Formats: sequence, structure tokens, C-alpha cells
Amino acid sequence: MTISGVALLALCTLLGQVLGELLGVQLGVKANVGGVGIAMILLIAARVWLTDRKLWTAGVNQGVMLWASLYIPIVIAMAAQQDVAAAVSGGPMVLIGGICVVCLCFAMVALIGRMSGRSETMDEIEARERLASITEQADTA
Repeated sequence: MTISGVALLALCTLLGQVLGELLGVQLGVKANVGGVGIAMILLIAARVWLTDRKLWTAGVNQGVMLWASLYIPIVIAMAAQQDVAAAVSGGPMVLIGGICVVCLCFAMVALIGRMSGRSETMDEIEARERLASITEQADTA
């Protein structure tokens, strides 16, 4: 049922907002800290839990996807705007912290990329498949 998916999304959103507010209070910040992210993690966990128990139906999926395509991008944009406003008013330490986190993420992506070794690009895969197809056609002719 579509209404079940909408209810699940609403429940995850409300829980995420409450937990984000509590986290903000614990950290001494006058803002919701990660409420949208927590809501998304709860929704992912709920989907895994429901799928394992064969309770994730097409109707539930439709309800979640309906609001996911409309609501979640708007909430994320609003939360990002608040985060930027809080960072700018928070002074240079917040901006330095944000820049450090972004640099750390870039470094981790590079490190994980190097650790995983070389993998084929889509261009290489397509070229190999075309060559195999041409070779196969030449063998049959």
C-alpha cells in the first residue's frame, strides 16, 4: 500500500529530526545536527529490515519513491542552506573544520582508489566487447 510507504517515510523523517535536535543539544549547538542524514539512514535500515522479512511491497516502494522524488531533495537543500548559514556565522574555526573534512574525504577517496588496484573503464570494456564481436563475426564468415 502506498500509504504505508508514506507513513514509513514520515516516521523516519520525524525520528531523524528528533534525534538531530537531541544531538545538537548534546553538542551544545543551537541547531539540528544531521537530522536529515539520520532520517535517510533510518529509511535505509527500515528498507533492509522490511525486505529481509518480505514486507517491502511494491506499494510501500511507491509511497517512499513518491515523496523521495519530491520531498527529500527539498529538505536536503533547506538543510544545506542552514548549515552554510551556521558555518558562516560560526566564525573561522567552523570553516577551517569544514575545509579539513573535505580535504580528508578527497584524500581517502584517492587512498581507497589506489588500494583497490586498476579496473577497466567503460570505454575499455566496450572496446573489448566490440573486438570480440568483430572476431566472432569474422570466424563465422
